[in-house]
Amino acid sequence: MSSKTRQLAINGGPKTIEKTFPWPIYDESEVNAVAAVVAGGKWGNPDCGDEVERFERAFAEYCGSKYAITCVNGSVSLRLALMACGVEPGDEVIVPPYTFITTASSVIECNCVPVFVDIDPETYNISPAAIEAAITPRTKVIIPVHFGGLACDMDAIMDIAKRHQLKVIEDAAHGHGAEYKGKKLGSIGHVGSFSFQSSKNLTSGEGGIVITDDDELYAIMHSLRNVGRVEGGQWYEHYNPGCNYRITQMQAVLLSAQLKRLEAQTRKRNGNGLYLNGLLENIEGIAPLKRTEAVTLHGYHIYIFKYDASEFGGLPKSEFAAMLAAEGVPSFKGYPHPLYKQPLFQNKTWMCYAIPDTADYSQTHCPVAEQACDTDAIWILQHAMLGERADMEAFASAILKIQEAAR
Repeated sequence: MSSKTRQLAINGGPKTIEKTFPWPIYDESEVNAVAAVVAGGKWGNPDCGDEVERFERAFAEYCGSKYAITCVNGSVSLRLALMACGVEPGDEVIVPPYTFITTASSVIECNCVPVFVDIDPETYNISPAAIEAAITPRTKVIIPVHFGGLACDMDAIMDIAKRHQLKVIEDAAHGHGAEYKGKKLGSIGHVGSFSFQSSKNLTSGEGGIVITDDDELYAIMHSLRNVGRVEGGQWYEHYNPGCNYRITQMQAVLLSAQLKRLEAQTRKRNGNGLYLNGLLENIEGIAPLKRTEAVTLHGYHIYIFKYDASEFGGLPKSEFAAMLAAEGVPSFKGYPHPLYKQPLFQNKTWMCYAIPDTADYSQTHCPVAEQACDTDAIWILQHAMLGERADMEAFASAILKIQEAAR
């Protein structure tokens, strides 16, 4: 992991890493599967066709859940879960501020109030203590996000939910294949929600899915996904206010083929993450996020480390991130600010009519999330974590190269 002081790539010097890390990974099995659907002429999914049902069964079995219901994306999957959990206008839903917008915007789409609580400084996942402190008589649901593929403290969260009679929707958009105490993420709460968007660890370009063991929640989500129809009902009978959120046969066969790769890919990311942790722990000013023993398998959709500018000559995070990317590390500075600072919440447009005046997001302050956005968090993207150990060593060497130049 040694490096000589050299001109940085951002200034015209040679890159530390010249190779690229392709994503998605596929071969003729995906191509042939999609071609067979095209040739068969059954492309849509008017009544949950064979390939869609086949993938749903396989994904439910993989996660250890009773049911799985596909839908058009991971944003809709959250909305289906919220509606099935019985939220009503004005109900409060506890969410972290360090996540993608749809964790919170799906709450608004259900005419409910997102309540932002801070994240744990060691894991960047939602803080159970902060959840407990935020519960009010209007609280209905908790949405923990397994950010980057790192499992939340689900024992603590489920205990809080049980004591306060709340539903838990696991946002596992980053958590495909990852585990908490040997259980697949998404299978621990009342509902698990996943995305199959193009960057995700399991992808069909777009798509989503919800999993559950609860018969009633399954029936509601299945109906909402299919224009309010119910199983065994007539085609033009609509019992619930659902829409057409079905995926296509082509997406289903892509996902079935990709699912066969997921376990091996997850274990490779996990192994590379552990190895990279060991390398980066030896660099002053760099600290990998904490993994507890409960995290039996990390998905590393994002490998996150904390950056201390004081050990890099005061180099701002944004400049460090640009230098690291220029060295060939597939990396990014992460979110510019927590969700509650988005114009959607600061301005509270007319579309947020269910949010009361007492919910003043201009006064929301989550210091750990703000520090992560402003100065600390650096991301390495998931496809890079499918590299070899030599690549992990090169990532560490790139950081050392920047540090030596900064000093």
